[in-house]
Amino acid sequence: MGIVNIDDDLHDQLRRATKVSLRSINTQAAFWIKVGMLCETNPTLSFNEILKRELKSAGVSAQQLAMSEA
Repeated sequence: MGIVNIDDDLHDQLRRATKVSLRSINTQAAFWIKVGMLCETNPTLSFNEILKRELKSAGVSAQQLAMSEA
């Protein structure tokens, strides 16, 4: 494990994102790094496709949501 130096603005955005995602600052940073690496190495896949693939590889079965008519 090491220390990563990031600018104050990015750290502030990271801290704010943790409140929404319910992750720690380190876990949120690791998530952004992993997704960023996956996006760079799979440029033809969308963000949603990458997350779907990662969830599937982790054994998560995401169900389609049915649209209800109001």
